[in-house]
Amino acid sequence: MSASYERRGDVAVITLTNPPVNGLSHATRTAIAAGIDQAERDATVKAILITGAGKAFSGGADIREFGTPKALAEPALWALLGIVESAQKPVVAAIHSVAMGGGLELAMACHYRVAAPGASIALPEVKLGLLPGAGGTQRFPRVVGVETALNMIVAGEPAKSEQLAKLPGQKLFDRMIDGDLMAGAVEFAREVGAKHAAGAPLPKVRDLKATHPNPDGYFQFARNTVKAMAKNFPAPAKCVDAVEAAVKRPFDEGIKFERELFAALMQTPESAALRHAFFAERAAAKIPDVPEDTPVRPVAKLGVVGAGTMGGGISMNFLNAGIPVVILETSQEALDRGLAVIRKNYEAQVKKGKLDAGTYEKRMALLKPTLSYDDLRDADLIIEAVFEDMGIKEQVFRRLDEIAKPGAILATNTSTLDVNHIARVTKRPSDVVGLHFFSPANVMKLLEVVRGSATAKDVLATVMALAKTIKKTAVVAGVCDGFIGNRMLEFYVREAGFLLDEGCSPSQVDRAIEKFGFAMGPFRMNDMAGNDIGWAIRKRRLRENPSLKYSKTTDLLCEAGRFGQKTGAGWYDYKPGARDAIPSPLVDKMIADHRQALGLTPRKVSDDEIVHRLVYALVNEGARLLEEGIASKASDVDIVYLTGYGFPLHRGGPLKYADTQGLYNVVRAMRRFAENPQGDPAFWEPAPLLAKLASEGKTFN
Repeated sequence: MSASYERRGDVAVITLTNPPVNGLSHATRTAIAAGIDQAERDATVKAILITGAGKAFSGGADIREFGTPKALAEPALWALLGIVESAQKPVVAAIHSVAMGGGLELAMACHYRVAAPGASIALPEVKLGLLPGAGGTQRFPRVVGVETALNMIVAGEPAKSEQLAKLPGQKLFDRMIDGDLMAGAVEFAREVGAKHAAGAPLPKVRDLKATHPNPDGYFQFARNTVKAMAKNFPAPAKCVDAVEAAVKRPFDEGIKFERELFAALMQTPESAALRHAFFAERAAAKIPDVPEDTPVRPVAKLGVVGAGTMGGGISMNFLNAGIPVVILETSQEALDRGLAVIRKNYEAQVKKGKLDAGTYEKRMALLKPTLSYDDLRDADLIIEAVFEDMGIKEQVFRRLDEIAKPGAILATNTSTLDVNHIARVTKRPSDVVGLHFFSPANVMKLLEVVRGSATAKDVLATVMALAKTIKKTAVVAGVCDGFIGNRMLEFYVREAGFLLDEGCSPSQVDRAIEKFGFAMGPFRMNDMAGNDIGWAIRKRRLRENPSLKYSKTTDLLCEAGRFGQKTGAGWYDYKPGARDAIPSPLVDKMIADHRQALGLTPRKVSDDEIVHRLVYALVNEGARLLEEGIASKASDVDIVYLTGYGFPLHRGGPLKYADTQGLYNVVRAMRRFAENPQGDPAFWEPAPLLAKLASEGKTFN
């Protein structure tokens, strides 16, 4: 059973038992309804108490049933809420830990609610491109006030129960219970049971009024705000409409309107993309041949080799999680510089009120700077974060192999280099793994976990668990040049260069792809990262494979010393202390002169062509990564690009976007690009997997 039933004197207790968060599965909903019926039939029961076992009251819908017939099977959630609300005996919700989405909607359908302090309360459906669909937009404004309700519904973020309990006039919680929640809840249920046994009518949230002193002005202001902040997502604006209905319409009309909006949002591509991303992130944590119960190695102390930008950012992740870090550098000057950057980052958080001074000092106290490898001898995990040069990395790993204790995990933060080669430098290749953090490492959510051919399963299990501890989204990649993200980026950036040769300007390309939804276009991105980094990688790749084709414009740019923001000049010009990208006449002339030297006549390229050449370059290489097993799932490719490369969330990732366009249409477009007289037919040859799926009318996901 997914819910249990027991008697505590004259109180019937229904406890949700569907771990991990007591999702409202079909079995759980059925069991709750059966419990209500049983209590109603028992003349000795005076009140009914609903709570959740374990670590949640209820986290809402059971995600394991999303998209299956069980999600809508009767009793559907709204039908269950009707059963609860229409019960003839008082129903009390005892809330603890988590009450979110449908779980909160269930609680609001109860006649009374008691709560423990510290419970997270939320209606997060907007994060799936939806709105609360079982009365949340109608009941929540009635119990916490219109403005609080709308702010929470539109943001989808949780608030603590004790904060909501302090709201003036709130009717969400009838009592806050410190100490033993169940004992206090049962006592409260007995009180209201006696009250209603004497004939007092049962209170229902639906009978309350949602009011605002200036509803027209407020909702217009809310619409303007949402339009500016969520232009690519329809759900926040529909949340405003639904909450307005709670104020202006009778409850039953508001519920009907809410359901209509919910059903319409379910059909939007934006909701499909967000739901895809939601499931993809969870699927990324599952490695097909590494069982979930694989034992993990303890990681109580971390070593980081290199105190530069990456090493410092990596260290901060672990300090934030309370894990001691020893950070190693080769000179006192470099070490001092690295520590100063870490302090500066933390001090900026303190200044903004995101971190208190005491926590800042505690984190810094966990950091031990050193110039000696000997101080890494007792580290459980050592992450190398030195310059992207194989010779330097070989030296580091030989030294780590000498000093690291048996069982220590040795990780490289390389973004492109061969992890198998690095592992073979040691006598313990099974302990070696790639941990590719993204810059700035203390901010970016993505972590590529690069699995070498000898990497042990418990090493993988350990670093995947550790990724959760430091709040990263980890995606496993196989070994190849660039892994998942940077290997695909190589083709994206190459195509951007070819667009310059054909007639585009850097600003036109950036503008087109940013309008599509990317956080940053390829040329602004390279200016931020440093054009010299890509230049060094490109020169290495050309040494290994001289037949590779690139636009020579980046070479000309770098030869002129225009490395990007750090030099005040790259594809764009930059004013001192500012990051605004200013189109450069010098660069425009450089590109025009290069075209003339090649004998190329510039042509007008549409924004649509720019977008699809760049995105389909990603798609084609993503298909090759799947064929080769570098990525195990199409959704892993999408998560890498959503969390690490600024791909628009409302489009679901490159392979999800290709699915929505239809792979047959993607292949047709690629063949059209191949016919471009200035293009490269070999570049646009569809990957065999892509061609196969397109011919069979199938999708990646």
